Order: sequence, then C-alpha cells, then structure tokens
Amino acid sequence: MNAHVTLTVNGRAVSFLVESRMLLVDLLRDGLRLTGTKVGCDTGQCGACTVLLDGRSVKSCSVLALQAHGGEVVTIEGAHGGHADRLRRALGEEYAVQCGFCTAGVVLSLTDLLDHRPEPSEAEIRSWLAGNLCRCTGYHSMVRAGLAASARPADEP
Repeated sequence: MNAHVTLTVNGRAVSFLVESRMLLVDLLRDGLRLTGTKVGCDTGQCGACTVLLDGRSVKSCSVLALQAHGGEVVTIEGAHGGHADRLRRALGEEYAVQCGFCTAGVVLSLTDLLDHRPEPSEAEIRSWLAGNLCRCTGYHSMVRAGLAASARPADEP
C-alpha cells in the first residue's frame, strides 16, 4: 500500500509517495540523499540514524516515514546554530571524534538534551548517550564535550 507523506526536512517542504512500510531513514537517505544520517544496526540500538523529529531525537530506523507525516525533521545536514554548532566544536576540542560514523547521531541526541536541559549534569549526559554506540572514542570525551558545549555562551559560534 502506498501513501503520500509530506514533511519539512531541514526547513524545506517535501512530499513523497511512499510504501507504508518505508522507514524514515530510507526516505532521508534514498529519497533526499541526506547521507549524514547513517544506517548502523537497523534495530534502533546504535543511534547512528538519530534525527530530530518535531524537536525530539528519534532513531529514524525505528520510525515509519508515514509516522513523520506533517512533522519537521532536522538531520545533521540541517542542524546549524545553537547547541549543534557548539557541540560540533566541543566534540573536536575534546577529541571525541575518530571514525565519525556515530558523530551525527551523537550531535543530534545531545542537541535534543541541551535544547530541553541547557545545563545537564555529567550523569544526565551519560544517561542520554546510552542510546548512541561508539566503538572508537569511548564516552568520557563525549561527556566532556557535552559539558563544554553547555557551558559556552549562547552567542559563541
């Protein structure tokens, strides 16, 4: 069964005819060529496919495209300004990036956290990162980056 889905992706209105079983991650990657959203486990465990849907982080391999109908999606390609930029900078400064496969999901997950809790504790950041797997850097540097990004002034790039 096919259905129309209309949503806003990175500020741009898009509309597609999709199969009812199509996942949001596939619509983003195959339909819109937004390949910053990675496909890792395809089971919602690794967090590499994390995007913001209506301001909340979701694992796009666990969301049907139809479930996003009418929603606003932000991928790593569209995450600019505010916490996202401060997180990118802090992740580099804290050496929290190696292969980069998990980075987009980490940035968007922590953006969601900082958008809703601007000054999280170390324990809150660790808990929030539980849905993002990284085999390269470990999590200590990511936690430091989250703390550093939350401490930066809002107008700092």
